[in-house]
Amino acid sequence: MHNLIVSNSALALTGVFVLFALWIGYREQLGIGKDLIVATIRCVVQLFIVGYVLKYVFKVDNWLLTIALILIIIFNGAYNAKGRSDGLRNSFSISLTAISTSTIVILLVLVLDGAVKFIPSQIIPLTGMIVSNSIVAMGLCFRTMNSMFKDRRSQVMEMLALGASPLVASKNIIRDSIKTGLQPTIDTAKTVGLVALPGMMSGMIFAGADPVLAIKYQIMITFMLLGITSISSIIGCYMGYKSFFNQYDQLIK
Repeated sequence: MHNLIVSNSALALTGVFVLFALWIGYREQLGIGKDLIVATIRCVVQLFIVGYVLKYVFKVDNWLLTIALILIIIFNGAYNAKGRSDGLRNSFSISLTAISTSTIVILLVLVLDGAVKFIPSQIIPLTGMIVSNSIVAMGLCFRTMNSMFKDRRSQVMEMLALGASPLVASKNIIRDSIKTGLQPTIDTAKTVGLVALPGMMSGMIFAGADPVLAIKYQIMITFMLLGITSISSIIGCYMGYKSFFNQYDQLIK
């Protein structure tokens, strides 16, 4: 593989794109200047911190430290998913259950079938990919449920009045919410290769890897992402709908 070198001057030069975004925001009066500056600073600081932490973790190669980092990533993912729940009751515990389940299942399958090794340089990046996609799926599911329970309130209440259980009355909402959570991953799978060359595949090719090998890894990742969003969406929705009812099976939102 080729040695990749990014000089400090080249890195600083790409900051021109941030300035361009700031100029667009100012010119069009979008009111995003503060957010852009904060996001840029956070991006640089967080990535450098993570980079040096990972450099140390990869060098030490300790399985306990690897597990600790996995747990930290899962916890932070659940916390971020909670922030996208629009105030949904029990959203943190629901997110933690869904994200931890999908992460454990996917990692176990990949490690046991020999696709990856349980070493930090492979497990930690995969965990980050799993959790980040779970967060997106959970956020979409939560927002869809919040919106649909408001829009279909009368329909749900009518079904409850006719003797339906909360699960039966919520079935269509759960189904539509799961579909919404899965849709971005399905759309990505449709266009991968023809329209988009995803990050992992592009990174491997950029580093000089055999394109066929990069394609195999990307197919594995695509299948993995479909599994991740499926597990997260199903658990999130089937646990989340209960937050819209009280102990007497009455709709509270």
